[in-house]
Amino acid sequence: MSKSSEPANDDLSAIRERIDDIDRRIQTLINERARIAQAVGMAKGELPSAVDYYRPEREAEVLRNVLERNDGPLRDEEMLRLFREIMSACLAQQEPLRVGFLGPEGTFTQTAVFKHFGHSVRALPYHTIDEVFQEVESGAADFGVVPIENSTEGSVNNTLDMFLTSPLKIGGEIELRIEQHLLATEAGLERIERICAHEQSLAQCRGWLREYLPHVELIGMSSNAAGARRARDEAGTAAIGPDVAADVYDLQIVVSNIEDRADNATRFLVVGRDLLASSGNDKTTILVSTADTAGGSGVLYHLLKPLADAGVSMTRIESRPSRRKNWDYVFFIDLEGHAAEPPVATALGELEARSSLFRVLGAYPKAVG
Repeated sequence: MSKSSEPANDDLSAIRERIDDIDRRIQTLINERARIAQAVGMAKGELPSAVDYYRPEREAEVLRNVLERNDGPLRDEEMLRLFREIMSACLAQQEPLRVGFLGPEGTFTQTAVFKHFGHSVRALPYHTIDEVFQEVESGAADFGVVPIENSTEGSVNNTLDMFLTSPLKIGGEIELRIEQHLLATEAGLERIERICAHEQSLAQCRGWLREYLPHVELIGMSSNAAGARRARDEAGTAAIGPDVAADVYDLQIVVSNIEDRADNATRFLVVGRDLLASSGNDKTTILVSTADTAGGSGVLYHLLKPLADAGVSMTRIESRPSRRKNWDYVFFIDLEGHAAEPPVATALGELEARSSLFRVLGAYPKAVG
């Protein structure tokens, strides 16, 4: 060993000792946080289940503070992920939350569950959006996560229609960038003979597939998870899906981010049984209709005028058949602000007076990260 290398090695040892010391302090602080979370739970008394300890509005406030404090070098999304997992683990000391989602395992909806709730939950896959709603209504799941819209494909009408009859409330939103990965049991494009994936994922990656795998057979599947199972069990078969599918089905990520549009994203809703208090930066979603949505000049303008008069911003509006009679429609509207606070509360009171149907579907924290 040369003399010139000895100081470098001494410096490296000192740096490693500093890292070890920091790690010990981080671990001590995380356990201290967990003990305080336990004390908070004890102060609330004996509550029936984990969902009674969970406060989404408080969690959103904590995460927004994390973003405000972060000055690098870790990126905001990395710091958010770390704190979500810490909060998830602390909450699970009482009892893990049961979160139903549109399955099967290995889908983007499961990824959305973990992004919002962390990994210290019981993620319960269900076959349909209807089943997710039913299991949350019955109490078999504490919350549900369902897709509501995609930036390129538009709204998920089945989710909207469930709110026509379901008593559930919206308790959160999750915005997830759709990152499509090429998955297989072995690395190397030359081994791939066919790709099995949902038709939507195949369409979202068509440009990349045409350029790099032009002669490979493309097979549409009922879900990306079904394609991942086939890739796991069948030589020469690859799949497309999120990184969680690689974990669930023991596949390798052969090529990352093969989607043609980097801005493709899906918005998911968290559904639960209760309305939430304000977090300080919220959205409100309402369901509304008039006595006459089939005709009449200015009907919609008259209905929504209280929002404009109160200066409340409307960020989204969708119409769906009301199922009451032919050519009768209801409107799903997203608003800036919380339903219980002015000026939204004032505007909603006036809007309700003009409506034949009016329901607040939820007032919930805006997506963080």
